[in-house]
Amino acid sequence: MGEQEYFRNALSDFTYEAASGGAIRHLADLGYTVKQICGKLTYPTPYERVRKTVWQHLCDAGTILTEEPGSGGQSRKAACSVRYDRFGRASFCMERQTEDAAAESVPRLRERRYGAETCGELAAWLDRACGACGEKKAYLSCDFGLPDRRKDGTFEAQMRVLNARQREYIEGLPWETRICYHCLDSRMREIVTRLYAQGLYHGFCYFLTQGEKVMLG
Repeated sequence: MGEQEYFRNALSDFTYEAASGGAIRHLADLGYTVKQICGKLTYPTPYERVRKTVWQHLCDAGTILTEEPGSGGQSRKAACSVRYDRFGRASFCMERQTEDAAAESVPRLRERRYGAETCGELAAWLDRACGACGEKKAYLSCDFGLPDRRKDGTFEAQMRVLNARQREYIEGLPWETRICYHCLDSRMREIVTRLYAQGLYHGFCYFLTQGEKVMLG
């Protein structure tokens, strides 16, 4: 990469961050989908760039994990710092700090299977479990990006049973081509409840506070 191209890219990234980056992350924190965020931005920003920014932000915030919860893998956390030049002018800088997730990992998770006859109706059970564990310590395995799920029509079948709001959220994220893990917030609890009722979800719930890994499906 030539020097001029390097500086053009750096200027483009700086302009993007100043004009859109903070707004995108803020709207993602409020629960907006990628499509909704694009409609809110005043600075023209390509859809794919918004998707990547939202995905990276959700990963940095721990909303999405790309390693199994409790496995002791590394996580990356975003932090904002203020820097001053020699004239005293302030600028903001996003820094990603690598943390050893093993420090917060739990002993080997106890595995069990969900059963309506013993646990009760799924939606109510998830609400109780997440209430006891805390949403930030509860995760759902997600296979939305697996190539096999796209090829055999599973992904399309999953999207058909979701409502427009839920479908827009899932389709707006650039899921990696491996199992990922999403925080079990209220939106994901609604999504997995719909999919499970139609026989379209097979995976695991993780409740780190309780040290449990529960199979669904």
